[in-house]
Amino acid sequence: MQRTAQGRGPVRYGPPAPPPGLPVLPELTAVIAAAAERSAPEPPGGSVPVREAACRHWERRGLATAPEDVAAGPGAPALLLALLGAYGGDVLLPRPCPAWWTPGIRLLGRRAYHVPTPAECGGVPDPYALLETVRRVRAEGGDPRVLLLSVADDPTATVPPPELLLEACEAAATADLFVVSDESWRDTVHRPHDTLVLSPAEMIPDRAAVLLDLAGALLPAGWPAAVVRFPDTPHGAWLRAGTLDILAATGSLVAGPVAGAAVHVLDEPGTVAERVRAAAALHGAVASAVHGRLLAAGALARPPQAGRHVYADLTPLRPGLAREGVRDAMELEDWLGTRLGTPAPGGQRFADELGALRVRLSTGPLLGATTEERLAALTARDPLELPHLRDSLDLLGSVLAGLTP
Repeated sequence: MQRTAQGRGPVRYGPPAPPPGLPVLPELTAVIAAAAERSAPEPPGGSVPVREAACRHWERRGLATAPEDVAAGPGAPALLLALLGAYGGDVLLPRPCPAWWTPGIRLLGRRAYHVPTPAECGGVPDPYALLETVRRVRAEGGDPRVLLLSVADDPTATVPPPELLLEACEAAATADLFVVSDESWRDTVHRPHDTLVLSPAEMIPDRAAVLLDLAGALLPAGWPAAVVRFPDTPHGAWLRAGTLDILAATGSLVAGPVAGAAVHVLDEPGTVAERVRAAAALHGAVASAVHGRLLAAGALARPPQAGRHVYADLTPLRPGLAREGVRDAMELEDWLGTRLGTPAPGGQRFADELGALRVRLSTGPLLGATTEERLAALTARDPLELPHLRDSLDLLGSVLAGLTP
C-alpha cells in the first residue's frame, strides 16, 4: 500500500500497460471468430500447438526451445504469479518497474525489494547495488531468491546495453538468484537495426526463465495470453511442474479461441510481422516527438527505444508545478492527466519515489480518436504531419511551456 495525498484513498493497483491505439488486424478477427464455437478448454500450461508455436517464435530469436519447457497462461500477471508462487522466496526488482509486478509479489505474501537502475537505462538493476541489497536483506533475515528484470522496459522505454545486462546477470548468478526476464516488449523496439536486444537466457541459460506477454506486440490487450520458457534442466522441469500445479489450481487457462489467435501471431505470418514493424516505427516516431517536447520545456527523459510511452522526469519544472499546487507524483498524475485529457500515471505507480515528479506519457492516445485517424497515422509517410497528431503534440508542448518561468 502506498502513501496517500490530500485525503485520497491508497493506491493499490497500477495502471495497465500502454494500449496499442491501433485497430485489430482483420485476419486476427477472422481467426478468433472461426474458433468461437470451440467449447473445450485449454489444458493447464497450454496445448501442444500453442507451446510449439512459442518454440518457433523463440527459435527465430536464437533461443532453441522444446515444448516441454514451455507453459502458457491467460496473460503475464497470472503466469508470473504462478511461477513465483512455485519458486518461493522474496523477489528483487529494478526501480522503477512495471506497475503490475510489485502487487503480484505482495499478493503471494512475499517481500519485494527494489534496486536502483544504472544511469544508462531502466529494466535491470545496477549490479553493485543488487549485490549489496542481497547482502543486506540476507543479513536481516530475508530470503531473496528471484531477480525480475526486463530487456525492453516499461516504464522507462529503454533497452539495457548488452554489457549492462551481462553484468546484472553475472551479479544475479553470484548472489544465487534465479532470473525471470520479462521480454513482452522485445518486438516493440523502435529501431531494431540499431538496437541490440539480448536475453538472460542466452547469458545464463541454466538459471533464467523468459516471460512473453503477447499483448506486448502481437495480440490485443483484451485477448490475454502469455508464454514462459523454462531452462532445459531438472530444476527448470521442477519449476515448470510447480507452475502448472498453480495454474491448474487457480483455473488460469488460456481461452480456447484466444489460443488459436496466439498460435497464429506466434508464427508471425507476413501481415502480422508487418503490423508489428509498422506499429513499432509509428510509436517510435511519436515517442521521439514527445521526448523532444519534454526536453524543449526543460524536463528530463531518457531517449525512448521501445514500447508505447516515454518516462519523463519533471523535477526541473518543480517551481512551475508548485505554482499549480503539484508537489508529488500523485498530484502530477492528476494535474497532467486532466490537462492532456489522457491518463498520465505518476512514478509512484512504478515503485518510484513519491516525491520525484516522474510520469509515464503514452503514445497510443495521440494516434487519434477514431479508427480512421489511427489507421491514417499507421500508413502516413510522415505521421507527425497529420493535423490530429500535431494538435496533440502541440497541446503537450503548451502545457509544459506554461510551467516555465
